[in-house]
Amino acid sequence: MNANHPVSSQTNSSEESKKMLIAMVSIGIFCALLIVLVYEGSKERIDRLRTEALEKAVFKVLPGISNTRMFLLGADGNFTPVEAPDGKNPVVYAGYDDAGKFLGVAIEASGQGYADVIRILYGYDPHSQTLVGFYVLESKETPGLGDKIEKDENFLANFKALSVKLDPESTRIQNKVIPVKQGGKSNPWEVEGITGATISSRAIGNIIGESSSVMVPLIYNQIERFKEYAQNNFSKQ
Repeated sequence: MNANHPVSSQTNSSEESKKMLIAMVSIGIFCALLIVLVYEGSKERIDRLRTEALEKAVFKVLPGISNTRMFLLGADGNFTPVEAPDGKNPVVYAGYDDAGKFLGVAIEASGQGYADVIRILYGYDPHSQTLVGFYVLESKETPGLGDKIEKDENFLANFKALSVKLDPESTRIQNKVIPVKQGGKSNPWEVEGITGATISSRAIGNIIGESSSVMVPLIYNQIERFKEYAQNNFSKQ
């Protein structure tokens, strides 16, 4: 009898281990399922709130507008008015005043900041060939430091008339937007940084520099498309 005790103990231990493993796997599956259900249940609301925040931001970066319209940039390089994104191609937001006059375009862009990816929206006025507004859509930069890109008045002033003037052929920006250190701005296409938030503010200058180099020439050369939409859809006052 005594000789059988070790075997019996090993068997019981093995069964207990199996039960514990099954319990842990079951709990893991349950938690994963719960996370999926919560995500699916809240995804629609999150998407709606994100869309609403984006719509409000468009009005902030394009002063004087009262109406907007989404335009999709197709694979052929042309902008077309759409009701919703297709999830594949970039979209921009044209802004119009009460009389239907085309005032500019809001452009979304993103890039790596200090802590994570920063999503921004900036406003472009093709008539003056300047950027006229800037707004942070999403950022996880360090509170009190990196988040100064959203609050610092001197930094935000960079985007009231930031030059993105095109060359005589209207094919590229003459002077690409670049970041410079605080106090170092001497040209209208430079984004003056923030002391204490150097990486985050420099990231914004680089994000806008890269994005505007691509988007501004495309938009400028299709101004008539945006104006034509207004002529066909807004009643003149």
